[in-house]
Amino acid sequence: MTAWIEMISPAGASGALADAYEAAGTPHGTVDNVMQAHSLRPHTMLGHIALYKAVLHHEDNTLPASFLEAIGVYTSYLNGCEYSLAHHEHNARVLLGGGELGDARLNALKDRAPEREFSGKHLALLKYVEKLTLDVANLERTDVVALREAGATDGEILETNQVCGYFNYVNRHLNGLGVTTDGDVIGRYEAD
Repeated sequence: MTAWIEMISPAGASGALADAYEAAGTPHGTVDNVMQAHSLRPHTMLGHIALYKAVLHHEDNTLPASFLEAIGVYTSYLNGCEYSLAHHEHNARVLLGGGELGDARLNALKDRAPEREFSGKHLALLKYVEKLTLDVANLERTDVVALREAGATDGEILETNQVCGYFNYVNRHLNGLGVTTDGDVIGRYEAD
């Protein structure tokens, strides 16, 4: 069982679901369970795909892909989302320098101690991610002002907010439906 709800496999799909699966294909030529969990409502799968591509892989993003993955991994650590971590820890490790450097940066995030490996605006943005994930009701205008003072532009603040928001959404989608990685091909990038 790969989820607590029914999932229609790509082999059993037709019509709108087959079209959605076509759009959801991975670089490996598969469809991950995160998308198959939408199979009873293909329109939500299409929305998920659009949001994922916009916040993590759009050419107009200005923060480095490595830092966007770090935001996603940090959010997923904070939420205890094993599925997202299975996929994105690998991606982040590769993008954050691989080897010992990538491991050190991931361990700092896992330990809720980003200050060990991040500084300046990146550290400030990660602290914002933590508050946005765990204490959203207490965010204030001064939190965003502090990000600007650390050197983040409003566009970078928005990118951080959107990546964190996306991962909070997907972590709840996955954890709330008991989605597993059984059958998924893990990782988008080649190992170092």
